[in-house]
Amino acid sequence: MFKPLVKYLWDTSHRFSARLHVYIVRSLAYDDQASHCIDAGHDYVRIKTLELCRRTIIEKNVSGCTAELGVYKGHFAAKINELFPNRRLYLFDTFEGFDRLDRMYDAQKNFSKLNDDFSDTNIDQVRRGMKYPEQCVFVKGRFPDSARGIDDTFSFVSLDADLYLPTKYGLDYFYPRLEKNGYLFVHDYFNRHYKGVKKAVDEFCDIEHANMVPIPDLAGSVIITK
Repeated sequence: MFKPLVKYLWDTSHRFSARLHVYIVRSLAYDDQASHCIDAGHDYVRIKTLELCRRTIIEKNVSGCTAELGVYKGHFAAKINELFPNRRLYLFDTFEGFDRLDRMYDAQKNFSKLNDDFSDTNIDQVRRGMKYPEQCVFVKGRFPDSARGIDDTFSFVSLDADLYLPTKYGLDYFYPRLEKNGYLFVHDYFNRHYKGVKKAVDEFCDIEHANMVPIPDLAGSVIITK
């Protein structure tokens, strides 16, 4: 009697929480650290995947800086900064919302409806959220023009540009500069609101014969590695 009741309550709670897009999972068997909560601004699967990639980068002595293209308010960038305290973190963004030319291209191709422009941010706001702000290099402007003169390689890169053109330019720029065993996260690959991301990634992987692995984070990201 008791076990069927527990199972019923467990299944019911799962169904209810799933409607709220909240999922109850077992603790991570590989993680011997104390459990901790992740605030609402973060994506649990994305963060834990980043942590594992960071562990692999350290174990394999992968050199190179870190970077994010498409920073917005810097929630994910802050986690990169925290996990790689001794590495330079390049933060590429207009810090004023989507670039006009990139918006126009997505609109012409019907890739996205552009209901958001993500303009409610600025460099000072992002910098205040960083645990190691001295490691951050803020690169403001339209990518890839903003990257001119930067001569570094990378161990970890996050592409979260949402639109087709900056995603394409980001892949073209960062992949050749990605160190062996480095990781490149592409956010929103399965996001139906930003269809240009998937198109840009698929075209790039077809041309470069690059392999990608999907992960079930909130936006359906993919990981590209060498």
